[in-house]
Amino acid sequence: MAQLTYRDAVHAAIAQEMRRDSNVLFLGEDIAAAGGVFKTTVGLLDEFGKDRVRDTPISEQAIIGAAMGAAMTGLRPIAEIMFSDFFAVCWDLVANQIAKTRYMTDGQCSFPLVIKSANGGGSRFGAQHSQSIENWAMAIPGLKVVAPSTPGDIKGLLAASIRDPDPVLFFEQKSLYATKGEVPDDEHVIPLGKAAITREGDDVSIVALAAMVPRAEKAADILSNDHGISASVIDVRSLVPLDTKTILEDVSKTGRLVTVEENPRLCGWGAEIASIVAEELFWDLDGPIVRITTPHIPLPSADALEDAVLPSTERIVKDVLKLVD
Repeated sequence: MAQLTYRDAVHAAIAQEMRRDSNVLFLGEDIAAAGGVFKTTVGLLDEFGKDRVRDTPISEQAIIGAAMGAAMTGLRPIAEIMFSDFFAVCWDLVANQIAKTRYMTDGQCSFPLVIKSANGGGSRFGAQHSQSIENWAMAIPGLKVVAPSTPGDIKGLLAASIRDPDPVLFFEQKSLYATKGEVPDDEHVIPLGKAAITREGDDVSIVALAAMVPRAEKAADILSNDHGISASVIDVRSLVPLDTKTILEDVSKTGRLVTVEENPRLCGWGAEIASIVAEELFWDLDGPIVRITTPHIPLPSADALEDAVLPSTERIVKDVLKLVD
């Protein structure tokens, strides 16, 4: 078991799958000689060569169009969109072509491809480079949506995404790239659609994703140590497919649900989970469902303002205390 950074785990997953399957190739801006703008792909060009690790023009439409064509011919491309905000530039290809062509051809064309991207705030990149867009993606039938919170999950979930027969949008939370964690040295694959309970609790279930998971875990420690409140923390990991079984079982035990999401409040993924829990467990709930989100505003670049709008550990503790009291 190695200690790797989140960014190095991205490299480990891609290298593992490229060694395993010669049909896996990788394309995107500055991913080859430069090693990626976030240094997640250093060394891949040297190991796998220019035919399988390809720099592209600065054109999201070209990158995704090439990946779509490669997948249709039997290859397993990984395409990188540098910042997830730029999905807006190629959204027609993603939402109207890749997500729908398998259905529209009655399975004659399949799309075993991964589109990976740096997602979310916390790095002071401003409104056009800091959005969390996983809620855009989960609204489109035909796409799978994954957002890991740890280096170990990065390796295991990215490997599973590359092996999946369907298109997967894989979101790497950019403020987590420097964080470290244990990553298995040998082949590591985590099935998509399985949430992880990272803390067991009896009083409240806190459901979080990506960068919000370590904040929820820290909040759970404070709630336990300072207030005697026992909180479960559930790392969703995969929004599509969504592990409703794990979430419902835990909320049924605790009677309270808090979702912590980086998305703007309107139509965030937490609203979908809240809806499912309200329908399935209404009579098991001991209080209202609480959603902790970013306000429905463009994300500011000033450090104090960005910190003020993103869900914080302190805000999670405050809202849980209000719910439990």
